[in-house]
Amino acid sequence: MTFSLTPVILCGGSGTRLWPLSREAFPKQFLALTGDGDSMLQATAKRLDGLDSQIPQTAPIVVCNSEHRFLAAQQLHEAGVEGAKLVLEPAGRNTAPALTLAALVADPNAVLLAMPADHVMENLARLHVAVATAWSLAKEGAMVTFGIVANRPETGYGYIQKGEAMQGGAAFAIQNFAEKPALEVAESYLESGQYLWNSGLFMVRADQWIKAMAALQPEMLNACQNALDRSSRDLDFIRPDSEAFSTCPADSIDYAVMEHLPRNRELNVPARVVPLDAGWSDLGAWDALWDVLPRDGHGNAHSGQTLAIDTKDSLLFSETCLVATVGLENIVVVETADAILVADKRRTQDVKKIVGELKAQKRVLASSHRKVHRPWGWYDSIDSGERFQVKRIVVNPGAKLSLQMHHHRAEHWVVVKGTAEVTNGTRTFLLGENESTFIPLGHVHRLANPGKLPLEIIEIQSGSYFGEDDIVRFEDTYGRALMAKAEQ
Repeated sequence: MTFSLTPVILCGGSGTRLWPLSREAFPKQFLALTGDGDSMLQATAKRLDGLDSQIPQTAPIVVCNSEHRFLAAQQLHEAGVEGAKLVLEPAGRNTAPALTLAALVADPNAVLLAMPADHVMENLARLHVAVATAWSLAKEGAMVTFGIVANRPETGYGYIQKGEAMQGGAAFAIQNFAEKPALEVAESYLESGQYLWNSGLFMVRADQWIKAMAALQPEMLNACQNALDRSSRDLDFIRPDSEAFSTCPADSIDYAVMEHLPRNRELNVPARVVPLDAGWSDLGAWDALWDVLPRDGHGNAHSGQTLAIDTKDSLLFSETCLVATVGLENIVVVETADAILVADKRRTQDVKKIVGELKAQKRVLASSHRKVHRPWGWYDSIDSGERFQVKRIVVNPGAKLSLQMHHHRAEHWVVVKGTAEVTNGTRTFLLGENESTFIPLGHVHRLANPGKLPLEIIEIQSGSYFGEDDIVRFEDTYGRALMAKAEQ
């Protein structure tokens, strides 16, 4: 039988510990954090470029939140990734259901390589060697995880205990899994040399995964199968049925399947681990980003406009303005257009408590940025006051907003860059740079970019209410709800 390697990019999650940069509407996997220009999703999608040509590859399967579907599709397109299947989870259920959905839509002869979209991998050559080792094992029916070679007594990761060596020590049977340990236990693990960090990377044949799920998690498998049986498809998206998927239990790949395999001989899905020393990080919090970024002679990592005086071992991250520090140590400062975080670098795991408190207060800063991404481009609310709001709007080449109207506001559009195709009531016409149009309250209207460069306009809204739910949509290119209050 001929097998092919299918990357499965797990692109869910909200990255609350990287607030205020990562938020539910635009989480960390879509951010460019490491300075190379690619978002974490794009870096993951390119991670197997240059892999041994003897390992045939197919286009990836991307499992992501339904709300992020256009972000994922756009970023994959920008990265040159064609033919990807995008499976849209109606709700988050952790990684085991996500991999199950991927296995059910994959080619029957696929060997799945599950890769979370929020990991950093600095040495791709070493990753490719490890993938080749795992490929030879997975083809024969094993489920393989990649164990990170530990370089410190880390208490924030789970561990894998190595068993019998195979392939000349390039892989091992798995003897045991260990939960996140206390410091003294982690120190003993490191000293023994028998333990690896649990990375969350897995390789397994699609049919072997489904077999394991049927034996170990039949309720989860049935819910995923029912959701796909009742799924719909539009554009490049596969939409599992929401009601069927809501019955699916939530669990990780480790807990649902992997940790059962060493004790379950009858199932005949061997559990293997391949050591990996490739500069891996899961970028779970700001201290992890500090760890992977270049640092100056005082141990400070910088991004954007920053200035550090008598400052040590700190992370300074600026998005829109200068961030300057004096006399600080082990501090994280993160500035965005609408929020600033200052935290002890040793307590960055607690940043998620800020998000929890913001949600309890029902503040939009918990989930959204001032700059809001849409399938056609983005807008930034740059000013507002009583009875007015000003937005900067950028429309991608060839894209257009929905045909819509508002009950509570009028709009004035000024073209700053590019060419706009405007529908205003019964008229459709073009506007060039420095030209404008006024859209009275209640007029049906649409903005489109017929050009090959981004279109940028300034929109001045005036009226009594400016919420995004004051939109009645009549026509939409992106399959969103019509004749209802909805997003722009």
